[in-house]
Amino acid sequence: MTAELTREGYQLTEQDLARIRDFYINSVLKQIDQMDRDTELEPKVIHALLEDIHQKENIPLEGRIKETLFKEVLFEIIGFGPIEPALRDSEVTEIMVNGPNNVYLEKGGKLTKSTIRFKDNDHITRIIEKIVYPLGRRIDEESPMVDARLPDGSRVNAVVPPVAIDGPSVTIRKFSKEKLTVENLIAFGSITHTAADFLKACVEARLNVIISGGTGSGKTTLLNILSGFIPHTDRIVTIEDSAELQLQQDHVVRLETQPPSLDKKGEITIRDLVRNSLRMRPDRIVVGEVRGGETIDMLQAMNTGHDGSLTTLHANTPRDALSRLETMAMMSGMDLPVRVIREQVASAVDLIVQQSRFTDGSRKITHITEVAGMEGDTIVMTDVFKFKQTGVENEKILGSLQPTGIRPLFSEHLQAAGFKMTPEMFGIGQS
Repeated sequence: MTAELTREGYQLTEQDLARIRDFYINSVLKQIDQMDRDTELEPKVIHALLEDIHQKENIPLEGRIKETLFKEVLFEIIGFGPIEPALRDSEVTEIMVNGPNNVYLEKGGKLTKSTIRFKDNDHITRIIEKIVYPLGRRIDEESPMVDARLPDGSRVNAVVPPVAIDGPSVTIRKFSKEKLTVENLIAFGSITHTAADFLKACVEARLNVIISGGTGSGKTTLLNILSGFIPHTDRIVTIEDSAELQLQQDHVVRLETQPPSLDKKGEITIRDLVRNSLRMRPDRIVVGEVRGGETIDMLQAMNTGHDGSLTTLHANTPRDALSRLETMAMMSGMDLPVRVIREQVASAVDLIVQQSRFTDGSRKITHITEVAGMEGDTIVMTDVFKFKQTGVENEKILGSLQPTGIRPLFSEHLQAAGFKMTPEMFGIGQS
């Protein structure tokens, strides 16, 4: 905030404004301590307390500065401090706090440094504690990393010293209140009508689908959309670290991992939940992300009657996704030969959908790839659709997802399930 004149003609510096802000905060907190514990701390209650303090102390502030300070105090007491405006901004999709004066925001897929400022590292730590303590989590030198979720569902990761060498750091992936649809993806240019119809048929026909992509590429959004194609008659069990999926079907059981308590007990992992889900008679298992030993359990579930399962993983290409599946399956502790694991993967996974984030901030599906079985020790893959870039205009990448001219081996399965698979869908016969 820049220094401005008050009505009394005094020049206020940043330090003056910080002192006044701290005075307001401390004064309000003292009054709150004396209030009935059942009193709800609504914005109007805090605002009334601030007005009372302002009048009694006769603090000479110009109207706009007073309004801004009141808002900052309000955010500090019943919000999450300096980042509260960014949390309320629907255009902001990610918030990254690297230090008191280094806060970055993502808008429209682009990262920019913001004007948000914290007082110091202790201020950042207090906001982290405000986020994690209501959830029964802790963050300190003994437990310097934490994953949490804001009341609106936004994902939070925080790290503090000694792990964070330069001071506490916070990363918030905001939870979208608007549920995107496949029509939105088509409008954004992320997918074509033809490819969307193909994926819809694959999900409805109970193919096992892996969504692969890098960090922030839109994997969870795509998983949300594809899971919306699951028929309402199916019993679905969802398994996530932080519940983000917004399934609209009626018969859904949502499971979420649980971190260990302060005495290191009671941890429930993705692997625990995958194993338990098999006893819940699911028609479909949807795992938010596989990243460890639970992968082998997921593959075995896909191979033993739980067709139509969906999950995501971190990888930059469909081939990398298979390598990641192998590596994570080895983390299970089961001493299986690589060939056996590859056979499990080839038998379990039908389709890999690759999601990528481009330099212009756009997120697009770049490959829809069939896992076509084994040849010797190698898993055979076939691109059914592939993104073709046609140029760049006004820094925007142009292009679309095009059929490769190859009909997948499972197209007969889709046909048997009642879906019309025309040669034109796969680009066959087109010049």
